[in-house]
Amino acid sequence: MSELVTGEAVALELRPARLPSRALAVLLDLVAAVTVYVVVTIAVVVSTASLDEAAQTALSIATFVLVLVGGPIAVETLSHGRSLGKMACGLRVVRDDGGPIRFRHALVRGLIGVIEILMTFGVVACIASFVSARGRRLGDVFAGTLVVRERIPVARTGFVPPPPPWLAGRFSGLDLSAVPDGLWLAVRQYLTRMQQLDPQVGWSMAERLASDLAERTGAPVPQGVPPAAYLAAVVHERQAREARRAFGSGASSSAGPAAAAAPAVDAAPAAGTASAAGAASDAHGRSPVVPPGAGSQPSAAAVASSSGAVESSGSARPAASHEVPAGERPGTGFVPPA
Repeated sequence: MSELVTGEAVALELRPARLPSRALAVLLDLVAAVTVYVVVTIAVVVSTASLDEAAQTALSIATFVLVLVGGPIAVETLSHGRSLGKMACGLRVVRDDGGPIRFRHALVRGLIGVIEILMTFGVVACIASFVSARGRRLGDVFAGTLVVRERIPVARTGFVPPPPPWLAGRFSGLDLSAVPDGLWLAVRQYLTRMQQLDPQVGWSMAERLASDLAERTGAPVPQGVPPAAYLAAVVHERQAREARRAFGSGASSSAGPAAAAAPAVDAAPAAGTASAAGAASDAHGRSPVVPPGAGSQPSAAAVASSSGAVESSGSARPAASHEVPAGERPGTGFVPPA
């Protein structure tokens, strides 16, 4: 990376283009320019066949200067430093402060490029690029410009495996505010690389990370849940919360059974709401207050609402609906070491 400082004292990190990519861009530009020059020369010769030799020579020189010198200057000026070859190679000419070039920059680069590229077959330009720390040729030095790379390859990020289906929504009530960013990063790195680790080493690492995460959240790891599956489920819950915070409550479907039960609770009649309040008071050890005219038995909606209230009250024991026998659980991919 090369650090450029703008006029506002802002440091920019740009990657200068090296000799191979610049040579390929210049070669493409020369092929395009020579093709245009040949076509224009043929057209000029055909149209000026009746003129004398001196006029034809003058037109040939003017054609050479306009096409092979003025053409690249005009293209770089109008495209702000992106010729055909540079666009194909993902390069751009910028000023030393990172800003776009103007006509005077392209003019200096083009005039000196005639000497160091056309007249010396690129030998001077190659030597200057090798000597320069940022790969600049003489035209860049005198014009105060730099050729940088616009398309930088992005490193591939590791794939975080999803949690097992029977753990979906299991940790929706965890308090994740006390988990530091360093622990999240360690958990994510482990999940992306756990297939490359030795089974014993990976299992011990997962246990250590799961214990640290459980200590931060204040809830122990449920029995029968592999530590790697627990880590994946908690990371998935965190990602779902961030998605809901960024894009709204409808952006993530990780709410699970609670979201499915919400319409039934909303559709309950007024009597069912009153019965739900009475059932909730039963859960706290107080006798329910039954309004006049209401039945002695609570409705099904009230029972469902009261059970949901008990599950969301933050009790230490998980809800019975989440307990799935070990023999009926589907394959998770998180297999303990032998």
